[in-house]
Amino acid sequence: MNIETVKKYFKVTENPDEADYALVFINSPNSGGGYNSDDAKNGGNGYVPVSLQYQKYMATDARATSIAGGDPLEKFTNRTYKDKSATAINVTDLAMVNDTYAKMKGKPVIVSVNMANPMVFSEFEKNANAIVVDFGVQGQATLDILTGNSEPSALLPLQMPADMHTVEKQFEDVPHDMKCYVDDQGNTYDFGFGLNWKGVINDARTAKYKKTGVKP
Repeated sequence: MNIETVKKYFKVTENPDEADYALVFINSPNSGGGYNSDDAKNGGNGYVPVSLQYQKYMATDARATSIAGGDPLEKFTNRTYKDKSATAINVTDLAMVNDTYAKMKGKPVIVSVNMANPMVFSEFEKNANAIVVDFGVQGQATLDILTGNSEPSALLPLQMPADMHTVEKQFEDVPHDMKCYVDDQGNTYDFGFGLNWKGVINDARTAKYKKTGVKP
């Protein structure tokens, strides 16, 4: 987020004691593309977990034998990453949310997430009074919502997993089978979930999902 754009909407201070609330802009966890050349050089198959959380993740629930493999350039067919670990390269985003929450001493913390993939919200949701999600829109659009100039109307296009155990245990060929994260307000971060100023969105779109048997 460009700070100069933020200043067009808010009077900005970096002193938590002076602030009425905090705005924290982060990206969804990025643990890389699932391959590590150092693992391959050290005798492994090179394949490592793609984690949807910020903190270190150990893939104890992964398949011992992968369902993919057999590349002619590889001398093996098992691409398992079981018992290997991954940590998001932007783990500092999580620290920024939690540190801000502590420094605000009970004053509201609003988190804006630029999302590239599903993510595990349990790591910081309890330390956020509000969460706004976007998929690469201009910062001005997010600020218009935060200041009340526009009402949020979007719905989640993806399920947000309760944890990485859920991610590993879901079926790759079955849609919407994931156990989704439930926040402290009882909201389930499922496909088609969204909030506006009145609460959970229930409109023609969500009615259509229910009618076709797709969980909103």
